[in-house]
Amino acid sequence: MAPKNIKIKHEEKSGAKDFLKKAEDNYIQMLAALNAGNFNAAGTLALQCSISSADAICVHEKGVRSVSDDHLDVCDLVSPLPVPDAKEKANILRRVIRKKNLIQYERRNIIQSEAEEIVKAATRFYQWVEANIQI
Repeated sequence: MAPKNIKIKHEEKSGAKDFLKKAEDNYIQMLAALNAGNFNAAGTLALQCSISSADAICVHEKGVRSVSDDHLDVCDLVSPLPVPDAKEKANILRRVIRKKNLIQYERRNIIQSEAEEIVKAATRFYQWVEANIQI
């Protein structure tokens, strides 16, 4: 099977720190939203934290980031990165992104347990990225 053609944008590797800063801001606010009982906001911020984290690690390692309409494509950029546990962490990222429709488009609000689950996954992914980017 041929590799999937993912729409990417080339970035200077130094830009990884900017994406990591976005991830950090979303991470901090995600935790605050969860602690305040704002579960929809926590979910949205978890999603944004994860995507910015993925952009940071992809730019840091390969100088590219996904600009695909399919947010799941970024998982296919993360998985083969030459970073320990990249494939496992790409699967965590995939779990977060698969919640996007529920979080942002469905009528119903997300409940506490769903918010806690997505925040936990986003935290794992963000902390892995942060630990593997030496800026």
